[in-house]
Amino acid sequence: MTDHSYDELREQIALGCRVLAARELAPGILGHISVRVDESRLLIRCRGPRERGLAHTTARDIRLVDMTGAPGAAGELDEYRAPAELPLHTRVLHHRPDVTCVVHAHPRDVVAANLAGLPILPIVGAYDIPGAALAHGGVPEYPRSALIHTEPLGDEVARAIGDRPVVVMRGHGLTSTGGGVAEAVLRAASVATIASLSLSIAAAGGTIRPIPPEDLADLPDLGGTLNLDTAWRHEISRLDSPD
Repeated sequence: MTDHSYDELREQIALGCRVLAARELAPGILGHISVRVDESRLLIRCRGPRERGLAHTTARDIRLVDMTGAPGAAGELDEYRAPAELPLHTRVLHHRPDVTCVVHAHPRDVVAANLAGLPILPIVGAYDIPGAALAHGGVPEYPRSALIHTEPLGDEVARAIGDRPVVVMRGHGLTSTGGGVAEAVLRAASVATIASLSLSIAAAGGTIRPIPPEDLADLPDLGGTLNLDTAWRHEISRLDSPD
């Protein structure tokens, strides 16, 4: 892939940022998405003098940088700079060669559920089949509330997530991964949905428990066409018609 062929990827990342905002997974100005483009560079939502938050992210806010945050191509950063938490992205990508995209977001319900001691469990079935499968495999916790602004902290997060798709970050938010923007964002949304349901169950005085193993085993894999492609088209359409 040449430097001139990144326009579509920039658009995908910008759309992903707007979906995070529309889903209230990354309200305000905090949160970022990155995509690996080669062994030493990534595209990532950067900070700029005219940024207006994730809901208003455009392709021009997505810049090519190297693993240190330096420009990944001549004139690439201009007035922009990489986010302070760039090491979160670079170290996860370093430790996980199977990952292409990293999403960092601050879903309120994920933070609240985690602080309340509510784990992410497969409490739903056909309500969200990919979410049930993700939760069944386990969603680990990174126990610190630090800003991930150094490589050692990034390594800690990478070790916490291990080989799982998502890690919950205590008092902070979550980091999700995927083979592309759509997969990583949809995984973050599934975890946020389970966290929200868990809070509602706890508030109603109920007990949070996984669905029975036989029900979990009976859930079919509906395939990437529905779980990923169709689901992502829906998320994009909601940006134009939020009602």
